[in-house]
Amino acid sequence: MQLTPDDMVVFTLAGWEFNATVVNTWIVMAVLVGLSMLVTRNLRPDVPPNRWRTALETIVLLIQSQIEEVTRSSARHVMYFAGTLFLFIALSNLMLVIPGFSPPTSSLSTTAALALSVLVAVPVFGIASAGLGSYLKTFIQPSVIMLPFNIIGEFSRGISLAIRLYGNIMSGAVIAAILLTVAPFFFPVVMDMLGLLTGMIQAYIFAMLATVYISSATAEPDSKLPKHEDKP
Repeated sequence: MQLTPDDMVVFTLAGWEFNATVVNTWIVMAVLVGLSMLVTRNLRPDVPPNRWRTALETIVLLIQSQIEEVTRSSARHVMYFAGTLFLFIALSNLMLVIPGFSPPTSSLSTTAALALSVLVAVPVFGIASAGLGSYLKTFIQPSVIMLPFNIIGEFSRGISLAIRLYGNIMSGAVIAAILLTVAPFFFPVVMDMLGLLTGMIQAYIFAMLATVYISSATAEPDSKLPKHEDKP
């Protein structure tokens, strides 16, 4: 029983082995790009929207509304990043229903790469919003003694994101493989449906946690402090 697509070599090219994680990641990206191009090919004001365009606009507006609730602002630049994470993870998990397809999110290398992208995006957004000096000052707040703890906290965020996503995806795959040996007809269908539900939830949680971390890095210093009402 293969628990991770890293162990499955799909093809070899010029001495390089391409496993299922890499190939399936390309497939997911190709599907996302293809669907986007297909839906937006007639995206003009004079063309009435069809059902695919309406569905796409609904998804984008839902993602934007969720991000605005966290950031308390438009934060369109955050939506591009967090929305892409959500769509990639969600589509990867939805394609679990395709026979023989192993979602790339069931590989620790993919989840670690996604977490690393968040780990890099947080300081990038923070520096772009407040400047290098102001962002670096956050590591010595409330005092310089907290510098090593704040640095460890930044890295622990990425590690927790990777382990959380990998653990939830792999737990469903392991349970489904075990039940497949017990009852090969009924239980796998139930576990696939449960896997789709948990996969969507994990995509949402991952994207929202990334938004929270970025929002915390880009927030004004005064907005991080509790507000007190003025006394008469």
